[in-house]
Amino acid sequence: MIAAGLLLLAVGAVDLLRQMIRTRRVIAFAVAAVALIAVSAGLDAVVAGLLAVAVAAIWTWVVPETGPARAGLWPVALLALAAAACVVVAPGRTRPGLIGDVWADYRPGETVSIDVAVLAVGCLVFLLESGNAVVRIALRSEMGDRATADDAPPTLKGGRLIGPLERILVFVLTLTGAYTLLAAVLAAKGIVRFPEISRDRDDGDRAEYFLIGSLVSWVTSLAAAFLVWWGVHAG
Repeated sequence: MIAAGLLLLAVGAVDLLRQMIRTRRVIAFAVAAVALIAVSAGLDAVVAGLLAVAVAAIWTWVVPETGPARAGLWPVALLALAAAACVVVAPGRTRPGLIGDVWADYRPGETVSIDVAVLAVGCLVFLLESGNAVVRIALRSEMGDRATADDAPPTLKGGRLIGPLERILVFVLTLTGAYTLLAAVLAAKGIVRFPEISRDRDDGDRAEYFLIGSLVSWVTSLAAAFLVWWGVHAG
């Protein structure tokens, strides 16, 4: 489970750094990698930390910020499979490391181990910017050249901010079991976006863009929530 958390944390941190830092990225990536490995050492999971850094490096190559993705949706599918496999193969540990020992004294509940906490944090970090990357890949895979051409449907305003906030809300509300509130949030998005979608052209590109982006975003959040739920019960 700790490996899944570190994996998602590394990938999410890399994508956040790519958006926040435009120069001297190599130095920033190196510092982030060292910090992650140091945290992994404190969690007695150095091997998992090294693997997470390697996967994050590969992710930056196959999932570029702009232009078509080199491998389509395959990197996303493989990352999801790897995270799920980590939870299945190693659901819990008897030696959580120094940080785990400290957490055991102050954790908010008996069911929330340090491994679960790292997994939840990893999912949250991944949903912030990497979730946007997943949506972009899906749009380019489904809509083809229309998603990148000069006459492509204009991106709905606020998408880069609304998307992460929406994914975090879906993730948190799903884990807390607030399904009624979750349904209200999803319905509210459709209502708010309806005026923009209703002005769509005859070919329906804007509506298709909205539906694909929203569904992929929701599925990503629900998958992350399920992974944490699975980790809690498996551990």
